[in-house]
Amino acid sequence: MEAAPPGSSRPAEPGPCLSGQRGADHAASASLQSAAGTEPGRHPLAVAAVLPAGGCGERMGVPTPKQFCPILERPLISYTLQALERVCWIKDIVVAVTGENMEVMKSIIQKYQHKRISLVEAGVTRHRSIFNGLKALAEDQINSKLSKPEVVIIHDAVRPFVKEDVLLKVVTAAKEHGCSDYDLEFGTECLQLALKYCCTKVKLVEGSPDLWKVTYKRDLYAAESIIKERISQEICVVMDTKEDNKHIGHLLEEVLKSELNHVKVTSEALCHAGRHLQQIILDQCYNFVCVNVMTSDFQETQKLLSMLEESNLCILYPVVVVSVHFLDFKLVPPSQKMENLMKIREFAKEVKERNILLYGLLISYPQDDQKLQESLRQGAIIIASLIKERNSGLIGQLLIA
Repeated sequence: MEAAPPGSSRPAEPGPCLSGQRGADHAASASLQSAAGTEPGRHPLAVAAVLPAGGCGERMGVPTPKQFCPILERPLISYTLQALERVCWIKDIVVAVTGENMEVMKSIIQKYQHKRISLVEAGVTRHRSIFNGLKALAEDQINSKLSKPEVVIIHDAVRPFVKEDVLLKVVTAAKEHGCSDYDLEFGTECLQLALKYCCTKVKLVEGSPDLWKVTYKRDLYAAESIIKERISQEICVVMDTKEDNKHIGHLLEEVLKSELNHVKVTSEALCHAGRHLQQIILDQCYNFVCVNVMTSDFQETQKLLSMLEESNLCILYPVVVVSVHFLDFKLVPPSQKMENLMKIREFAKEVKERNILLYGLLISYPQDDQKLQESLRQGAIIIASLIKERNSGLIGQLLIA
């Protein structure tokens, strides 16, 4: 089964769902079982997906096939696999890829820790690639890890923003509805393939506005912008337990909330246990602001970086860390601290290898409350820009508010 894109070819507000998805997953799974007529003692509906990924991306106008083009230094197809992997009731995902790109695909699966993925060789046409995927699912081989499904979803490898509710509609339609020749006139070749080779009935399901396909080079920039927007929706302000640090950290938190009213801003103390901070990392927050008051060392920032490196958070998306240093320039001339602060270049280069983007920010800490608020506001603007743009060319730089 395949969902048909709606009349609009571009999304109103698309993007991958990065957090808060577990509840939706459980709800969708329950809906799937209900739609499949699952009762206690009966097995749930067996669902698999086939991704034809053997195209050469001729219309893209670049030498790399579009499914392997990088977005935030990660191949496009990895985002599509992630979208399908989030759906717990899809048991197997079969990717049809050309023989020359088989090792590339294997390395992507390994690097980004994709699960439930099997590879088959693509055919000379998209039809044949899909057929090869269906054939792999249909065969009952002793050593095969694939199980024969009752419903197969055919999904383009270059549609990275598919959501679970659309997939659920497709599966539900496959279970509950038949089709007529009239339906096929308005469908796609995938509908015809399913009818011809799987001996099953099919139905056309309208897709959502974000079910658009990366076809041209400009679409890569659009997809990158969408992903950046989605992973910039939460910021965690990290501070140690000293009262001065907590005070200025909370002030910065309030200014960030005021300046970025569409972004969730939280704060957490960087204590030795770090349990709450670890939970924030597990909940997939990709933006951290580490507060350092009247110090030019990176002790607190290094603690945070160590925690991030130990987690798997950085595998799928680049994590932004802004090391913020508050100094009273009247008491401590910047020249006395610059040597230590410039060490950020070394740290940034090291953690970039683990997909962490480290930036430095120096904020004036005057005694005058009004001037302090203005410094905080300027700092908040810089922080927001660093998080939204995720510019790897600025890592290791020390910016001044």
